Amino acid sequence: MTSLAAILGMLPLALAIGAGAELLQPLAIAVIGGLAVALLLSLVVMPTIYAMLRREMKRGGSMIS
Repeated sequence: MTSLAAILGMLPLALAIGAGAELLQPLAIAVIGGLAVALLLSLVVMPTIYAMLRREMKRGGSMIS
C-alpha cells in the first residue's frame, strides 16, 4: 500500500509536470522502477519460493546436494 502511494506521488515528477521537474525526472523514474520491482519481489516471488521450499521439506527431500 505504501509503495503504491509512493509510486503515485512520484508520477507527476516522472511525467515532468510542474516547475523544475525536468531536473528530477530521471530520479523519479528510477525510484518508481525500484519500488515496482521491490513490490513484485515481495508480493509474488518471495511467497512462491517459500511455498516451493515448504513443499520440498514436507516431502522429506533435502535442498542441499
